[in-house]
Amino acid sequence: MTESHTPLPTRTLGAGAHALTVSALGLGCMGMSEFYGTADESTGIETIRRALDLGVSFLDTADMYGPFTNEQLVGRALAGRREQVQLATKFGNVRGENGEFLGVSGRPEYVRQAADASLRRLGVDHIDLYYQHRVDKTVPIEDTVGAMKELVEAGKVRYLGLSEASAGTIRRAHAVHPITALQSEYSLFTRHVEDEILPTLRELGIGLVPYSPLGRGLLTGAITSAADLPENDSRRQGRFPRFQGDALAANLALVARITEIAAEKGVTPGQLALAWVLAQGEDVVPIPGTKRVKYLEENVAAASVTLTPDDLTRLAEAVPREAVAGERYGDLSTIDA
Repeated sequence: MTESHTPLPTRTLGAGAHALTVSALGLGCMGMSEFYGTADESTGIETIRRALDLGVSFLDTADMYGPFTNEQLVGRALAGRREQVQLATKFGNVRGENGEFLGVSGRPEYVRQAADASLRRLGVDHIDLYYQHRVDKTVPIEDTVGAMKELVEAGKVRYLGLSEASAGTIRRAHAVHPITALQSEYSLFTRHVEDEILPTLRELGIGLVPYSPLGRGLLTGAITSAADLPENDSRRQGRFPRFQGDALAANLALVARITEIAAEKGVTPGQLALAWVLAQGEDVVPIPGTKRVKYLEENVAAASVTLTPDDLTRLAEAVPREAVAGERYGDLSTIDA
């Protein structure tokens, strides 16, 4: 059963000499270490290795996840298989050893320190795609990207990315060194990038890497109330307003519409939601996160789901942008707008 998946196609992020070819679907590794309930390193490693077996070659982590432990986990999972992977990690959300959040930094000296630390934890000699995780509004983006460019010149990093950056910031960064990809939240429930950001990316030849393409699990249909989430899950603790009270009830009503369409097509709601993201363009590579092989395999199968124009119209009507209740984060202060 698990061997029946069609081989994953590839997609290209970026353009020209700064183009990176990756699997059409990536794997977000964050939840293996933090935020979504109890971490289980052995299960995470098993999931990463199964992903490689299925052709998922694009892995995403960050220094802040854990903190610091997720990069170590990914590094251990890749032992002996580094050549199969396009490895992405991120810097900029500064955390202490005890997990405390210490702010955002894009200072050039911090960029260099963070990259060297990530290379050590991952156990690799280069990072394929290195993102600034959040824009430091106190440091000119030109200075931050200038330091990232030096990492490319030193052979420590191959391609550069930004995360949650505005259209204006993307343009300024791209003028210093070509940006290969922008990572931002994008799903049926989160579509703000369609206004200014996605057109800017396409004008400049930059790929989009959507994180949380399943709406942090809401779009899978597996969450029917807050009680379905572990006590130590950040979705239950108020960090994400869409999982709270009346907003959750309104959003679950939208999920019910998606579930109905999915049933007609013979797929799961999560597969339908991922297929929708994949249908937004060949320059879009979602990175659904999971820490379990079962859900990984379900996600990978979504790459074989074909949506017709009628399907896309029905989904747009079933989930109008304005119908989604609640902000995507309780604190949006670190988002570059």
